[in-house]
Parts: sequence; C-alpha cells; structure tokens
Amino acid sequence: MTHLWVRAESRPNEDRVGITPDGVAALIGQGMRVTVEDSPRRIIPTDAYAKAGAAITPEGSWPTAPDDAIVFGLKELPEDGTPLRHRHVMFGHAFKSQPAGRVLLDRFRAGGGALYDLEYLTDDTGRRLAAFGYWAGYAGAAVSLMAWAAQQSGGICGPVAAYPDRHRLLDDLRARLDATGRPRPRAIVIGAKGRVGSGAADLLTAMGVTVTGWDMAETAHGGPFPEVLMHDVFVNAILAHPGAPVFVSADAVAPGRTLSVIGDVACDPTSDFSPIKVYDRTTTWDAPVLRVADAPVLDVMAIDNLPSMLPRESSEDYAAQLLPVLQGLDDLDAGAWGRAGALFRDHLDAR
Repeated sequence: MTHLWVRAESRPNEDRVGITPDGVAALIGQGMRVTVEDSPRRIIPTDAYAKAGAAITPEGSWPTAPDDAIVFGLKELPEDGTPLRHRHVMFGHAFKSQPAGRVLLDRFRAGGGALYDLEYLTDDTGRRLAAFGYWAGYAGAAVSLMAWAAQQSGGICGPVAAYPDRHRLLDDLRARLDATGRPRPRAIVIGAKGRVGSGAADLLTAMGVTVTGWDMAETAHGGPFPEVLMHDVFVNAILAHPGAPVFVSADAVAPGRTLSVIGDVACDPTSDFSPIKVYDRTTTWDAPVLRVADAPVLDVMAIDNLPSMLPRESSEDYAAQLLPVLQGLDDLDAGAWGRAGALFRDHLDAR
C-alpha cells in the first residue's frame, strides 16, 4: 500500500500545503495510506485532515516515518546534513548547480533516498503538470510595487507578511501607491505569457500600472535589452536555464537608467544561468529587497516563497493541479514520476 506522509513545513513564513483534505480523502478512497503532520501554521487546520481520514502525527516526525513512506512537502528540509533515506517529493532546487542543491544531493546519496522534484513533474512534452507560478507572479509584482512606493519617500521596502486573501492585499497595495501622490510607474514583464508572467501582469493591471509584456519573440535575439532599463519596474518570470539570455547585466547598476525595482520572481541568483546579474542572494520577508545601487537607487526583490503571501489561494490552486499526479504514486516508475526519478538519478550520477 502506498503511504504518503505530508510533512509540516519547517521554514518561517511558509503556510502553504500541497494537498487539501478533499485530496487526502480522494487518495484514501483509491487505497492509499495518508499521514499528515500536525502544524499550527498551515493555512488548512490539521483537524480538517483528520476528518478526511488521515492519520495525524507530531510536527517534524518525518525522519522516523517507515522506510516505505513517501515524504511530501513543499520547501526545503532542515539543513542539518543528515542522510536522507526516504523518497521525498518537494521543490529541491538541486539540478541547476546551486550550492545548497549539491549538498542536498549528497544527503540523498548518503542515505539511499530519492528526490522527486515538484518542479520537474512534467507531461511527455516537458510541460509542468502543477505550478505555483500564477500566485508567485501576483505576489512578486505586489512586493515590487511596495518597493517602488517606498522609494518615492526616500525609503526602502519594509517587512512583508501573509494576507488572508488577495482582496486584502489589493486594498493595502492600492493605499500605498495612492499615498505616494505620484503617477503609477511603468512596468515590463518578461515571460508575460506564462503562469508567472500572467499573474504579475494581472496584479500590475489591477493597480493601474501600464504593462509592457514580453515573451519569447521579444527576447529571441539574445540581448542586450536596453528597453528593460527604460521602465521603472521589471518583473522577471523566466527561470534560469542553459542558454537563457541576460536581461539585466552587471553594469546596469550604473546611472543612465529609469529602472529602480527588479522583481526577480524566478529567483535563482546562485545559478550560473541566472538572467539577472546585479545580485547574488535571495531576499527575505523581513528584508524584501536588496539595494544594489544608490545613485539612482536600484532594489532587487527575490523572495523565493512568494505564493505563501497568499497561502489559501495558492494552496488550493496548486493542490487541484497536483492531485491527479499524486493519484499516480502507486507507480513511481511510470509517467511524470518516472521522468522525475530518472532526472534525479542522472544528477546523482553526475556528482
């Protein structure tokens, strides 16, 4: 019997979950066993999972799970260096030469476990089967506008927090922009036709911001892209990958630009393939932007769990996309699971 173990997220400011109680009931109904760790922070209460039929276990107990359990979470595991003996389903960020990813792969090698990376659950054409992208773009564009609003009074964006729903976010952001007394900024979104880009464009449009939407056709020539520097805000929705063009080069910190905020929603600064070359580390909820230039100012927003700012909408949307994939866990060698497992083994062999 397939045993799915839904772990509690250990990262601060992470309230999302990848499966709803209805999803748990569906898996149990087809013969799976489901264990859910208790979590006081998860946007969906633990008792809702218990009512759906899941066994409830203490927070953080996944290291003691049975060997055959498949441990399912979203964000990274505690970085304690311990060997990993289970099969894990999560966003591993381990296949693009990231330093932390190399450490994670070594932990799997030491423990004999396996990683089924949520980013690489794809159909046979390579299209992702489930993604948080829309809400990442939506929240990333919102924080980018918060950064721009703070700049108008000579400040820098302060801490951000989760919102009960998107309407509360929109009301707060509109008030911040109106308080500047300035016309709305001009923004450019690269990757505008994808999930991330469409979420960013929807938020910007809702705030009355004029949006230039670029996608593959506009970036096919490979750069440079001086048009990016002519906008106030740039939202990047393109993941780092081999051959990705550089949208903002290292010398973009120099004067002679309009650009004052970069929202790097794709957020992979430690990858050699990052298309944003003016920064080298992610930002946090407590310090949402990194100031990389002062004259004129240029702030980079690179929070890597943006959808958790809207945990309910993003969890429900993602869980609905992922459930049909989870229903195939009985055969980890087939379909999307088989492809994800093969990718993990390829990268492990290359270490």
